[in-house]
Amino acid sequence: MMRLALTIEFDGTPFQGLQRQAHGPSVQQAVEDAAFAVTGERVILHSAGRTDSGVHALAMRSHLDIAKDMTPFRFMEALNAHLRPAPVAILACEEVDEDWHARFSCIGRRYQYRIANRRAPLTLEKNRAWLVRQELDADAMNDAAQALVGQHDFTTFRSVHCQAASPVKSLDRLEVERTDDRITIYAEARSFLHHQVRSMVGCLALVGMGRWPVARVAEALAARDRNALGLNAPPHGLYFVEAVYPD
Repeated sequence: MMRLALTIEFDGTPFQGLQRQAHGPSVQQAVEDAAFAVTGERVILHSAGRTDSGVHALAMRSHLDIAKDMTPFRFMEALNAHLRPAPVAILACEEVDEDWHARFSCIGRRYQYRIANRRAPLTLEKNRAWLVRQELDADAMNDAAQALVGQHDFTTFRSVHCQAASPVKSLDRLEVERTDDRITIYAEARSFLHHQVRSMVGCLALVGMGRWPVARVAEALAARDRNALGLNAPPHGLYFVEAVYPD
């Protein structure tokens, strides 16, 4: 049995999320079905992160085990052939040790959230960025974001459906940058709660709109109450960017 690590890029628009779902298509199902077409084996795809319906990935790290004797390059090429026309691509494939795990070996996860801050509707970026027509103050958003960096109880920014054992997480980075009419929020942590990034972005957007003062984000965090959340940003602006591993 050979364990293969995959780097996967996908457009989350047509999927119900990364994980296999009973009620609709998923990225996991697409990759597992392609692997079955290549090897004749039923495999299970394990991934570094779980993404909701509509969320995208630039480089999701995953793994699966196969018994078929073939090189990682040949397997990658065959997977990509069978994945078409689904918007999923295997960017890299390599053999790893049998004790390496895409999820449990991961020590860091990095996300981006993209906002298009303009009046005109989106064409090329439709379903790939959050369109906010009101002018946003990115500097105020970044100031507010710093209250969330560090170890905190993120109950306010946690989905009621979150299955994590504890709401306490350590957020390593949350920065807001503007380039012309594009605002990008960078979030980095060892792990995140369900909806945490989208919930944080939604509240930062309220600060950018002037509807919340900068200090209110810290107040919402301290409340440890989901009812203190101002806004949950839509999924289509969120991108899984990188999974970090030792060495």
